[in-house]
Amino acid sequence: MRKVVVLTGAGMSADSGLNTFRDSDGLWEGHDVREVATPGAWERDRELVLNFYNERRKQAQDADPNAGHKALARLESQYDVTIITQNVDNLHERAGSTEVIHLHGELSKVRSEDDPSLIYDIGGDTIELGDTADDGAQLRPHVVWFGEAVPNMEKATQILPQADILLVIGTSLVVYPAAGLVDFAPSGIPKYVIDPQAPDLHNYSEWEHIKERAAVGTPTLVEQLLDN
Repeated sequence: MRKVVVLTGAGMSADSGLNTFRDSDGLWEGHDVREVATPGAWERDRELVLNFYNERRKQAQDADPNAGHKALARLESQYDVTIITQNVDNLHERAGSTEVIHLHGELSKVRSEDDPSLIYDIGGDTIELGDTADDGAQLRPHVVWFGEAVPNMEKATQILPQADILLVIGTSLVVYPAAGLVDFAPSGIPKYVIDPQAPDLHNYSEWEHIKERAAVGTPTLVEQLLDN
């Protein structure tokens, strides 16, 4: 069974009604990222950070997988599919995809602020000041903030060289280190990018560009791959 590796970004979730990761003016859903998505922000105002992620968690829980998510799940009927996502929602899993690597963490999970291995799945519930892990430490969002290491990056770099086909969907490929992942894919394999805009690819001519939103272009490409 051929291996398909899919790298998804904010455009994938945007078609389910979730705001994109960061707007062009440098704001993240109305907040400066330094206020809500850095270790410094957590130290300054834990309540603000918790409330921000509680709101985002509810938004993600209320959203539904779109046609793009569902199409990628169908691809598993004929291919070995691994999705590497920059998104923190669980829409890929809810659509039926079984192998999803979250680079930037997961909104539906929280962890001890002292012990990153103490992780809890809370679904769409909220966490408040005083909610603690088994070690007594405050619970924090299980997301990767700016300035923090990306624990799943090594796993992702091990998956990319196995790809027989590479799909990049809904990402501008400007956020590092995730943007460098495409360089780990084998040369000469079929590569597709689905996005209304051309991403920042140094070897763009090697890619087939489907200039559509994720929910439109992904089902089209998946049907094409399933027919082959």
